[in-house]
Amino acid sequence: MIYQAAWLKSLGRRFTVEASMGKLFATEMAERVCRDAIQIFGGYGYSQEYPVERIYRDARLMTIGEGTSEVQRLVIARHVLQEA
Repeated sequence: MIYQAAWLKSLGRRFTVEASMGKLFATEMAERVCRDAIQIFGGYGYSQEYPVERIYRDARLMTIGEGTSEVQRLVIARHVLQEA
């Protein structure tokens, strides 16, 4: 998805939807993986002694920065509805 968006940008074409889909997938998956890692670590996962706590906070922030996941879903849905 990201390569597709970059390719479209290099051609000077619109790439908004592809970029939104890539960001949504990547950030949601990163948060999910980090949440699972916290579960694996148990109580230690929330401790600042282990890097998984910081990685989870960073992954959580990625879902907010440059447009929340909800905004990305709206961009994608708007495109799908226009195509229908």
